[in-house]
Amino acid sequence: MSLTYSAPAVSLTLKIIESSGVDPDPLMRKLRIDPQKIDDPNARFPYKRIDTLWAEAAALIDDPCFGLKAAEYWHPSHLSALGYAWLSSSSLRTALQRFAKYMRMLTEGAAFVLEEQGEELSIVLHYNAISRQQPTRTDSAMAMLVAMCRANYGTEFNPASISLTHATPGCSGKYYELFRCPVNFDAPDNRFTLTLESADKHLQGSNPLLSTLHDQYMINYLAQLDHTNIQERVRAAIIQLLPDGNINDYKVAEALYMNVRTLQRRLQKKQTTFKTQLNSVRQELADRYIRDSSKGFAEISYLLGFSEMSSFSRAFKRWTGETPSHYREG
Repeated sequence: MSLTYSAPAVSLTLKIIESSGVDPDPLMRKLRIDPQKIDDPNARFPYKRIDTLWAEAAALIDDPCFGLKAAEYWHPSHLSALGYAWLSSSSLRTALQRFAKYMRMLTEGAAFVLEEQGEELSIVLHYNAISRQQPTRTDSAMAMLVAMCRANYGTEFNPASISLTHATPGCSGKYYELFRCPVNFDAPDNRFTLTLESADKHLQGSNPLLSTLHDQYMINYLAQLDHTNIQERVRAAIIQLLPDGNINDYKVAEALYMNVRTLQRRLQKKQTTFKTQLNSVRQELADRYIRDSSKGFAEISYLLGFSEMSSFSRAFKRWTGETPSHYREG
C-alpha cells in the first residue's frame, strides 16, 4: 500500500510556497495535486507527490530559511482533528503525546517519538526511508511546533533547544529570532526539546471533553485509513461499545464483522490480546475523565463500561496505585 499525506495539511505548504514569491498552481498541476481536495478532511494524496512538491519548491525559492514561515501561517484546521485536540490538551506533554500518537493522520512519511531525559522532554522527528532529507521541510515542522506550543502555553514560551541535522544556513539568524533558544545544526537528529517545567504546566485552554471527542475521531480515522491495523480497529470498536456495558471480545468481533477466534488470532499476531487493548483504552480514557471535574465517578464508571463504581475504583487503583478521589485531588 502506497504511503499517503493528509490533503488539508497541504494547505500550509502551499501558503508557505506562495508567501515566498512562487505561484504553487503550476506545481500542483504538474504533480496532479487536485486543489478541490484540499478542504476535504478525508482526502489524501500520495506521499511521493508532496515529497516532490517540497523538493521542487526549494529549487525555485531563493531562501534556504523559507520553511520557518510555517510558524506564521499555521492554523489548527491544517491538522484536522489533531489540531483542535492539541488546543484542548491539558499540558504541552499531553499535546505532544497526541502529536506523536496520531501523526499518521497527517503523514505516513514521517513519525515523531517522545524522549524524556533528566529535566527535559524531547520530540524527535524521524523520516520514513522513502522521504528525501529536505532541510526546509524539517524547518517547517519545527517552526509549526513552536507556534503550536505558543498557541497553548502563551507567546512567552521558548523551547530549551532545537536540533537540526542539516548544515548551518547563511540565514541562521532567523532561527534564533523565531525559536529564541539554542539551535544546534549538523546534529545527530531533528529534535524539539523543552523543559519538564514547561511540558507539565497546566494549560488554561484544557478541555478534557473536547480532547476526548477529538481522540475518538482520530482513532476511528486511523482505523479506516488502515483496515489491516487490527489494534486501531479494536480500540475504535471498544470506545464505541464501552457505554453499553458488559463489553467483551464477542461483541467487538461482531462489530468488526468477524468471528471471535479470528479476532483473537489476529491480535495474537500483533503480540497483544483483547483484554490488554480493553484495559489500555479504559486506563487512557479514565485519566482524561478524572481530570474533568464536571464528571462524577458514577458517570465515569458508566462511560468506561463498568457495571459498578466499585469495579471501576478497583481497576483504577490497579492502574495508578491511587483511588479515583485521591488521584483527582492530586
